[in-house]
Amino acid sequence: MSDVNPILSGSAQSIAAYQDAIEQSTQAVVEWLKQPEMYQGKTVEQLRERINLNFTSQGLGNQAAIERAVEYFLKDSLLVHHAQCVAHLHCPSLVISQAAEVLINATNQSMDSWDQSPSATIIEIKLIEWLREQVGYAAGDAGVFTSGGTQSNLMGLMLARDAFFARQGHSIQQDGLTGDLSKIKVFCSESAHFSVQKNMALMGLGYRSVTQVKTDAFSRMDLADLKDKLAQAKANGEQVMAIVATAGTTDAGAIDPLADIAALAAEHQIWMHVDAAWGGALLLSEKYRDFLNGLELADSVTLDFHKQFFQTISCGAFLLKDARHYELMRYQAAYLNSDFDEEAGVPNLVSKSLQTTRRFDALKLWMGLEALGKKQYAEIIDNGVTLARDVAEFVKTQPHLELVMEPQLASVLFRFRPQSDDMAFVALLNQRIGDVLLASGSANVGVTEADGVTCLKLTLLNPTVCLEDVKVLLASVKATAEQLLKA
Repeated sequence: MSDVNPILSGSAQSIAAYQDAIEQSTQAVVEWLKQPEMYQGKTVEQLRERINLNFTSQGLGNQAAIERAVEYFLKDSLLVHHAQCVAHLHCPSLVISQAAEVLINATNQSMDSWDQSPSATIIEIKLIEWLREQVGYAAGDAGVFTSGGTQSNLMGLMLARDAFFARQGHSIQQDGLTGDLSKIKVFCSESAHFSVQKNMALMGLGYRSVTQVKTDAFSRMDLADLKDKLAQAKANGEQVMAIVATAGTTDAGAIDPLADIAALAAEHQIWMHVDAAWGGALLLSEKYRDFLNGLELADSVTLDFHKQFFQTISCGAFLLKDARHYELMRYQAAYLNSDFDEEAGVPNLVSKSLQTTRRFDALKLWMGLEALGKKQYAEIIDNGVTLARDVAEFVKTQPHLELVMEPQLASVLFRFRPQSDDMAFVALLNQRIGDVLLASGSANVGVTEADGVTCLKLTLLNPTVCLEDVKVLLASVKATAEQLLKA
């Protein structure tokens, strides 16, 4: 063994090496946090040329390996906490979440069986119980932490599929897919997350199984079109296994009419899943909680905490209204969740998850709630929604800036609009504005489409950002546009 034991353990030598490595890394992060630029501005080609692997036969040692990581990774990383970094649902993280990561990583608990994560298992169960209460579900612990929205949506769709077939006396788990699969459909809005299509393909039903419902002027699912498409599906001999409603679309932050959709789903005996990966943050809101009315009627719910809950990536959850549906995916292995454990009431969470080995990400949410308290948490969540409304009003006063849609959550869709009727030119100009700002390292502004209109997007998750910061960014947008027009 080398002079410095590379394995984390209780030996004095290992503890000293751990402390040295953590201190060196922490100091590097402190210096990185101080840099004024949002991004160093290197292109794909420059990074590909700059970054190289250096795997020597003897190894470089901890100190040198950390130095290289600082030089080639940290220094060229995006400052997601920067006031001008507003392109995506990519939040700055709570300080307490960073502390939680230290505990999670050092203990390296695996959440598949209780004997690998005893205290962690109980904490996760209690958090699931608490989250269910916030949603409005009955008391229980049917749910699990996940890697994020895509995985949670997959769980909702998979259980919807299996419940659909179970009602017909067929077990997907035992016998696989059967029948005319082209007749099985899932409904979601045109603005729903792409993971609906992705997950249906993964489940063997394909993109063609997804029927997109039209949206209104605010990107919300159109109820009249939903009713029409349900009637059309019935006339075509098709069967709808699930309706996926969205509480917080990626761009507009739109929240579908949850209660009305739930009523239609109940009428037609269709599973309703709600993707509340973003909008679920309003569960803690003091101002906007009513936006989620009807969430409690869903059969399953997706939540993400690495968006407007400000947790480090990754941290999400899946909640299941009726625990009996978990039987549809249960698998027992003697080495993880044996019959003996089940009978003794030992909680092995592998029974509730698509993953086997899984991080203890629930610790971050628990520590965040305890550190901030519900009131302060509500304030930093509500800040983004309120700020978006203030920014929208400011945009309306600015020449050559055009608000594309009124904000609903913490995003603002707008565009630079020169005096031109050439919409292709206007679209390209806005795309280039976003590209130039990122390449300069000064700002990261989203570029997307809303109803066919190419626009810029500000995702205002950062609770330290104020209206004056956004005004600076909008001035940069205008200055960049003017430079591009001159060129």
